[in-house]
Amino acid sequence: MKVCVGTVVHHPEDARIMHRQIRALLDAGHQVTYVAPFTHCNVTPQPEIRAIDVPRAVGLHRAKALRAARSALKRGCADADLLLVHDIELLLALPRRRPVTVWDVHEDTVAALEAKPYLPDFARTTLPPLLRNLEARAERRLHLILAEESYRSRFSADHPVVPNHTYVAETAPPPPGESRVVYVGHISAARGAAEMVELAGLLRPHGIRLDLIGPADADVRPMLRDAQRTGLLDWFGYVPNRHALRMAQGALAGLSLLHDVPNYRESTPTKVIEYMAQGVPVITTPLPKAVEAMKGCGTVVPFGDVAAAYRAVLELRDDPARRAKASADGHAEARAAYHWPDRAPEFVSLLENWAAARGRVTVPGGHRAVAV
Repeated sequence: MKVCVGTVVHHPEDARIMHRQIRALLDAGHQVTYVAPFTHCNVTPQPEIRAIDVPRAVGLHRAKALRAARSALKRGCADADLLLVHDIELLLALPRRRPVTVWDVHEDTVAALEAKPYLPDFARTTLPPLLRNLEARAERRLHLILAEESYRSRFSADHPVVPNHTYVAETAPPPPGESRVVYVGHISAARGAAEMVELAGLLRPHGIRLDLIGPADADVRPMLRDAQRTGLLDWFGYVPNRHALRMAQGALAGLSLLHDVPNYRESTPTKVIEYMAQGVPVITTPLPKAVEAMKGCGTVVPFGDVAAAYRAVLELRDDPARRAKASADGHAEARAAYHWPDRAPEFVSLLENWAAARGRVTVPGGHRAVAV
């Protein structure tokens, strides 16, 4: 099967797109064309894929990227059996003549508007009905896969869920240390940027540093740069997910200080699962899905309560037995419930069956897929 995968919003090394879904397709013997902003993100495409470079859609500047994406998707779909797009924006750039098309719904698009500081006020009132209409139109014309169970309520039909699981080593990772806490992921105000900077200041007299690993929204970058200049923390910027998670190993705690906003309220923060997979005790705000996933292998602190997060870090540092148990329990739970290779075959079969329903397509092993 030949699959064209497209994004103009996400980093080409996005963990869900590249390192889970595309990797699963390649491992199953399928061919992948990847339309993504390689040059913008300074990424060299992996040799196993056919890469088509496009501009990246950033902030309010998206028209150029969408124009380029329309042409790129047309090229990428020329001999494809299936098109898989990862951005709601790309629903406006789909080629007229295209193969079976799947939209991977990464987030609650309307709820996510609250966390986009660059949007003018009028857009926050005019965009929601337009986006919901676009979603409803996509549901009538495309196949959908959802990243979260909670997204089901947004759609009239039942759609399969492909969760944001991660890779979990069979052997236990290094034990947590005493001198470093980490945050892995995109950094924004709603993800606790200000709280983490304040926490870093409280922890510095105790010899505990904060590592921030991930890109940041424009409105919080000056604060992060100032904090780094004064030695409060180390901000590494974007690091490919697989390397970022190795950097997190051995940390005293992994932070997930997300705010109580609609886009996070019913979602499982992937970083919580990733910390668990790396044997890092979790400190999270009380978002229901985060608490459910953690299953006691960490600490829950109130929203916006930096003092509580500070106490949680020191309590873990002063209790080696507790942090060792949190590390072991978290790794075991992640391996049992959130190991991506356990779900990858299901994802691949889903795409194979949808492609086969349009026509007879060759799949690995020399046989042909049959319609379902």
